[in-house]
Amino acid sequence: MTVGSKLHQALSQAESLKAQLETFGHDTQDPKVKTQFYQMAQAMEQHVIGSLRSRVNHVESQEPQYKVRQQAAQQAGARPPVRG
Repeated sequence: MTVGSKLHQALSQAESLKAQLETFGHDTQDPKVKTQFYQMAQAMEQHVIGSLRSRVNHVESQEPQYKVRQQAAQQAGARPPVRG
């Protein structure tokens, strides 16, 4: 697994955790706990996700071969059509 794919994986996992925290906040009835979950989700976005996105962008600008999403799209487009 390349550095680029590891960074993308970490970013996806952090975004997933943020979504789970928001869901917990939405699902709880206790206003204090609801606020805590939303604050944790905000902290994930500001500190973890923001830092990971920044790092992904930096690595991809320095090393174009680490552009994982672009490579996946190119590979999908380069596949021959399936014949039935």
